[in-house]
Amino acid sequence: MLDIKYIRENMETVKEKLSRRGDRSLENLPRLLEMDFVRRGALRESESLKNKKKKISAEVGRLKQKGEDASQEMGEVKEINLSIKDLDAKVGSLDDQVRDILLKMPNLPDDSVPDGADESENQLVRTWGEKPEFDFKIRNHVELGEDLGLLDMKRAVKISSTRFAVYKGQGAGLLRALINFMIDIQSRENGYEELYPPFLVNKDSMTGTGQLPKFEEDLFALRDDPFYLIPTAEVPVTNFHREEILKGDSLPLRYTAYTPCFRREAGSYGKDTIGLIQQHQFDKVELVKFVQPENSYEELEKLVTDAESVLKRLGLHYRVVTLCVGDLGFSAAKTYDLEVWIPSQETYREISSCSNFTDYQARRAMIRYKKNNGAKPELVHTLNGSGLAAGRLFVAVLENFQNKEGAITVPETLQPYMHGLETIGG
Repeated sequence: MLDIKYIRENMETVKEKLSRRGDRSLENLPRLLEMDFVRRGALRESESLKNKKKKISAEVGRLKQKGEDASQEMGEVKEINLSIKDLDAKVGSLDDQVRDILLKMPNLPDDSVPDGADESENQLVRTWGEKPEFDFKIRNHVELGEDLGLLDMKRAVKISSTRFAVYKGQGAGLLRALINFMIDIQSRENGYEELYPPFLVNKDSMTGTGQLPKFEEDLFALRDDPFYLIPTAEVPVTNFHREEILKGDSLPLRYTAYTPCFRREAGSYGKDTIGLIQQHQFDKVELVKFVQPENSYEELEKLVTDAESVLKRLGLHYRVVTLCVGDLGFSAAKTYDLEVWIPSQETYREISSCSNFTDYQARRAMIRYKKNNGAKPELVHTLNGSGLAAGRLFVAVLENFQNKEGAITVPETLQPYMHGLETIGG
């Protein structure tokens, strides 16, 4: 959530940055500032009356102590109380209206984020590895998965609907191996503490990370209980420190978590309906950081490196791109995407988004830290990234390591997680 004081004092900057995003919340700025002006005026008037009431109440006490008539003063206090009640109700109502507008406004893009309307204008940062070459006709992950008995997409439709999958046999083992492999790298080598959080969260948690109220249509909600299925572990892990004041010398805090993720994928129908690329339920290992503001962009670069380490260890060709403003997520100030090469599609597909949210989530969730000098607590900066999306990594392993015999060669670094298995199928 943006700071209303910052908007008030930096109106032109806010206009320019929201305009770069092409966001319609720009239209709400005049109304927002008008409501804020009225709210602050009512607040000042209320405070003034409270001070006046305090003085008159003291006079009432003095008169009563002397045995004198204080009825006039008591009448004034009664009238002031009614005025204060009306003003406080007005302030409360305006607070809610201001907050409602702010909750629907996106974060401001960092100056380093490139201009652009959509993903076609994202900027290449670097590539790693080489595209695999095949001297045989390659197959896509669905063909490979079903022929080798690793996936059952048809029975998944029977059980649930489209955009679900059943992993089975060595396929289930491979998915589990990839998850354990990623968790071990992040927790044992890259310095993240592992959490295993709830998969059901409350409305405050969804609001804290920016999923509500903007993206409610993309969430799965329970019918009879006030819970949502998480769209990503970012939600429970970031809210792990909601409404807390952290010690400055404890930062940065780094957490990793494996969870299934649940998304309605509203607005994406007709896209990637075949296979594992766009699912209602998928598995992901998440990375979340709480850092001091002055270090957040340095920590973003480290976060990207930590996510890349999984792809490098597996020997998968990928690229890193900086998202342009038109492709930037609602809560993010800057994002890098890691995109892995998918041979059957002859294209790169996103397998991780690594974002700096600056103080946007922290203000919504009231996550602060206190420096050792005793200064007033400040908002932390939060960051998160996939480390990585397990289903898409499964796709990349099947397609990039398929061999002429129709089997899958297990990457050497993954073999210990597959009980020494060198080949799947064949």
